[in-house]
Amino acid sequence: MSNIHPTAIINPKAEIDSDVEIGPFCVIDEDVRILKGCKLYNNVSIYSHARIGENNIFYPGSVISALPQDIKFDGGFSEVIIGNNNTFRECVTVSRGTHATNKTVIENNSLFMAYAHVGHDGRIGNSCILANSVALGGHVHLEDYVILGGLVGIHQFVSVGKYTMIGAHSMIVKDVPPYTLFSGNPLCFEGLNVIGLKRRGFSAEAINTLKSIYTLLYSAGLNVSQAVDKIKNEFKVEKEVAEVISFIENSRRGLSK
Repeated sequence: MSNIHPTAIINPKAEIDSDVEIGPFCVIDEDVRILKGCKLYNNVSIYSHARIGENNIFYPGSVISALPQDIKFDGGFSEVIIGNNNTFRECVTVSRGTHATNKTVIENNSLFMAYAHVGHDGRIGNSCILANSVALGGHVHLEDYVILGGLVGIHQFVSVGKYTMIGAHSMIVKDVPPYTLFSGNPLCFEGLNVIGLKRRGFSAEAINTLKSIYTLLYSAGLNVSQAVDKIKNEFKVEKEVAEVISFIENSRRGLSK
């Protein structure tokens, strides 16, 4: 208990590992679980039904597992599930799920910069970066290694594919396929996220293949169905190619153009 500041208010029904550090004026509700290595600076609020893994850091003003901002939500059980090694900077907010999925999920190793918001029923993959004031609507899915620039807004139910980078101030209303670079309002395809892929160890062959399939998708004058058929006919449907096709075929809102 020596790691808990005396001004913190902690419900006795919260489960907190012994080495968790909790700073001044934090509030932790009942039915909250916080595992080892976590640190809460001052004025952090963790509401009911938060499941927080190991080595997460919460900066002042963070609010985790508050009720979903959905007027249809009429109460009842839902959760926020957070993995390991995430950083939540000042005033980050993460909403609980609704009855649609009953949970908002954040995986591991992501950075949420100041004032970022993760809406209800969201799913955030591994090693994502959300810059300052990024706003994710309800049911938004980010796959692994997504980078969102400052003040990006994402419409509810949108999915963003892995290894994608979105430029600052962009507004996203349709799905963004993996390995790409987009920016602007209206959103515009800028090409492949080549620098990001090189940093993550993608081979020259893989990058060239992805360039070719995105040329078919965005620059060959084909509609999406025609482009996918051509990609299936001209490339081995494995590895990155299979990821792109699967993302397109499972798109919930259609592709960003």
